[in-house]
Amino acid sequence: MSSFVETLELTKKYGEFSALSACSLSIEQGEVYGLLGPNGAGKTTLIRLLLGFLRPTHGRATVAGLDCFRQSVAVRSRISYLPAEAKLFRRMRGDDVLRFFADIRGTHGNLKRSMQLATRLDLDLQRRVAFMSTGMRQKLALAATLAHEAPLLILDEPTANLDPNVRAEVMRILAELNQDGRTIILSSHVLSEIEEACDRVVILRGGRLVHTQSMNELRQRHRVSARAPESMQSPPAELARRVRVEHYAGRIIVETEGELADVLPWVSSLGLKELTIEPYGLRSVYEQYHSGEELP
Repeated sequence: MSSFVETLELTKKYGEFSALSACSLSIEQGEVYGLLGPNGAGKTTLIRLLLGFLRPTHGRATVAGLDCFRQSVAVRSRISYLPAEAKLFRRMRGDDVLRFFADIRGTHGNLKRSMQLATRLDLDLQRRVAFMSTGMRQKLALAATLAHEAPLLILDEPTANLDPNVRAEVMRILAELNQDGRTIILSSHVLSEIEEACDRVVILRGGRLVHTQSMNELRQRHRVSARAPESMQSPPAELARRVRVEHYAGRIIVETEGELADVLPWVSSLGLKELTIEPYGLRSVYEQYHSGEELP
């Protein structure tokens, strides 16, 4: 795979305030890449810089080798973008909105695909946008966005205001698009969706990229919790770098990396009681960098 999206020391300042600081990342073609962070972390600024809506103060961003600001028209022709709050034509019916986007894109089959997506999302296309609920408008925006066969999808909170069944269908559609070779940048506050869909995740805080996490590596991490024994044998040398042991409120916490099967013989030898084993999870990683901060 080759890098499809790259940023190098990408920075955006407003006076003395840094909305994004020295952000360097590389996204491979065909990768699903997640953006995590609370409001004000820099996610939207990063997206706007990639779309060429903002001029970087320092550094650069490229999509398919094209400079996102200097060649913004060419870059946007390769992107299908869903903003967090899509603005639609209130007087139009749903089918007219989809027809409008298909016409301006001028690509064969765009209208047919958007109609098929609307059916999958259980959307009433005969209703005017002004009389649609927030969730229906979100489904309409999704149908218009995902029908476009751009190589890069940038989706900001794509499942906001959707019920669980529709959320699940959206995630299935994204998986299908990714299988067809699309690169996807997904910004979401729903950690379970990021865990399910993404190959890698970045966590932003105060405009800085503070952590990059491979989801394959995260799925191999586990947390073992048990009542603290009176005495405890240290992990053998071959495991010392792969386990971390903590004592908290009368319990012992063992965090593991790599294959759990390699660690279980040592854990079993400790004779622990009230033992539980659970995946480490993306929330645990997130809370390392945003302790006490709730995702909206």
